[in-house]
Amino acid sequence: MGEKQSLFEELFLPHLAAAYNLAYWIVGQNADAEDVVQEAYLKALKGFNGFRGTNARGWLLSIVRNAAYSWIREHSTHSNLVQFDEELHTPAWDERLSPSHLQDRINQLHAALTLLPAEFREVLLLRDIEGWSYKELASILNIPAGTVMSRLSRARQRLRQELAKVQDEEFQNGL
Repeated sequence: MGEKQSLFEELFLPHLAAAYNLAYWIVGQNADAEDVVQEAYLKALKGFNGFRGTNARGWLLSIVRNAAYSWIREHSTHSNLVQFDEELHTPAWDERLSPSHLQDRINQLHAALTLLPAEFREVLLLRDIEGWSYKELASILNIPAGTVMSRLSRARQRLRQELAKVQDEEFQNGL
């Protein structure tokens, strides 16, 4: 068991931050994401004998993704679902960005990301932050590459809409 555990740690612990990021952006809460990652790592350890690939990161994040969606099914209520809204806003942009303005933008982006459905957050995170290819996404998400591209396009469009709403709300509230 010691050698197996050592190999598991060598292969999978370097991906802990990516696992947490994925879980967080799917479930939306820090403590819940930690629970999902813990559950996923336990499942990965139990199923480690079945790991036959060379892509430890992909295998692990696939388990994290499944654990996160299982968690959502167990803990979700209809009251926390956000309806899709076609309305577009165009924010006013300032050419000069101060550090406090940049932090405000980061906070706005975070707020907008939390408003996206989980399947949009995950595809944005895996492609734009983790740098996954369309082929890797299609394999892990178990959908055709064309669906990955269209989902990513819709996710980016929806993120722009939600970001505009967040900025508009802050402007109206005088923040």
